[in-house]
Amino acid sequence: MKHFSFTKLVVADLDASAAFYTDVFGLKEQYRVKAQIGGRAVEEVLFEPTAPGGAMFVVLHFVDTPEPVAGSALAGFVTDEIDDVFARAPAAGATVVDPVHDSPEHGVRVGFLTDPDGHLLEVCQLLEAAPE
Repeated sequence: MKHFSFTKLVVADLDASAAFYTDVFGLKEQYRVKAQIGGRAVEEVLFEPTAPGGAMFVVLHFVDTPEPVAGSALAGFVTDEIDDVFARAPAAGATVVDPVHDSPEHGVRVGFLTDPDGHLLEVCQLLEAAPE
């Protein structure tokens, strides 16, 4: 495993939550993402890390869920061996939600797992830049 990379907080109102974390904590929006997790549409706001090499904070809204359960969050990991992680995970009690796939628009290969307690985990491997 390379390192812990981000936390995604599941929110009801993406814009209101983004404004809250900007206004209260001074976080700076880096960019927004529209994607899917397990076939469910999501919208996200990714904030710049607050220190060099620090983890990123993300607010995430499931489009089909008006109110998240209190405490809903996703942990994110970056690895250099995503296929090995997904090969080991089921034997350790994980369930594959979305298998590993390329997401070149975000510069990663990505997949989603649930841990043995059902917590959603996002695992990424950076795509290598094309040689010049």
